[in-house]
Amino acid sequence: MFHAIISHMVGSAARERVLVVDEDPDVLDLLERQVLEPMGYLVATAEDAGAAIQQALNFAPDLIIASLMLPGLSGKDLLVALRSQGMDVPMLVTAPEGMEGDAVQAFRLGARDYLVKPLREAEVVAAVERALNDVRVRYERTQLADELAESNRQLERRVRELTTLYGIGKAVTSTTNQNQLFAKLMEGSQYVTEADLGWLLLQEETSDQLVLRAQKNLPPALAGKLHQPWDDGVSSLVMLSGEALSIHGEGLGQFKLARFGKAALLAPIKARDQAIGVICVARQDSRPFSEREQAMLEAVADYASISLVNARLFQALEERARHLQRVLDQAGGAANSEAAADLRETLVAVEQQLARAVGENDVAHLRASLEAARRAIEELMRRLSAAAVREAGPGVEP
Repeated sequence: MFHAIISHMVGSAARERVLVVDEDPDVLDLLERQVLEPMGYLVATAEDAGAAIQQALNFAPDLIIASLMLPGLSGKDLLVALRSQGMDVPMLVTAPEGMEGDAVQAFRLGARDYLVKPLREAEVVAAVERALNDVRVRYERTQLADELAESNRQLERRVRELTTLYGIGKAVTSTTNQNQLFAKLMEGSQYVTEADLGWLLLQEETSDQLVLRAQKNLPPALAGKLHQPWDDGVSSLVMLSGEALSIHGEGLGQFKLARFGKAALLAPIKARDQAIGVICVARQDSRPFSEREQAMLEAVADYASISLVNARLFQALEERARHLQRVLDQAGGAANSEAAADLRETLVAVEQQLARAVGENDVAHLRASLEAARRAIEELMRRLSAAAVREAGPGVEP
């Protein structure tokens, strides 16, 4: 029956460590070879308190079984000595019948249980399991508390990341100052990826050359190359592939990019599925960027794309509006006709639409405002063309 109990409990012992301290070699052999090792525990033994203290420091037991009759320092002295070393290890004490007074003192010093000699194997097994179950519960509680604290830290991190992305989104739709916008993109990309430095490259409209448009924490010699051509050996590959790239270790060493850090992450900035730039971050240590960090940088790159496309559209519409104003000024110079006045009124409405577009905080509303301005400008162009035909007389093509 006893061996059946042992066999049942072997699976539950996750190689926990038990230190047995007793002056009697037969007791040591009984507990080590016949009881504890068959249950799957790792066992160390000692015959006196001095050796037990050394074993406890080196072996780091989960449970100590100690005799109150040790030569020299007693089991109670051993308990006090271990507590003074900061070791909060549960202890079972053993003693012959008639030493209940010493056992009570041991309980007051922190002992968990008391076993009467001669020891009976079933009682030892039950006492060991009770003591270690308490240890397991305490360990699990500590582990759960640590996991909960880590989950809370991760949750707080995610909230801060989303807040950062929201701030970038607001900057994209509320500012036409590209320098301020690029600075916000650099700050956000560095934060959400836990990078040490970052830079933003844009392709020149008249060539395939990449130009450094913004940076954060680049070495002074490189930071001074703002608005100049840039070649780090990797960004051009990302432009060609149109896919984000995480690179570290030996793979990074063959590129110029290795001068900036030991791990790098690059994401393309796209407009209508065509790469128009690259946003890059790097770390000084070789810890690779995670998939989550890559996804966050790609989100920042998407915001950069929206801002660049909107800025180009806004600039084009403003230029067309200025051109129409010049044409109207020339047409109205000779005569202050009702048609010219009507066209000027329409142009003022277009300028108001563009002004409203600058103040929009929502991407969809911004696009709607710009589209309305574009349609109004096209209507103005049509009406100006028709007016030119009327003034030129019949038979003249616009």
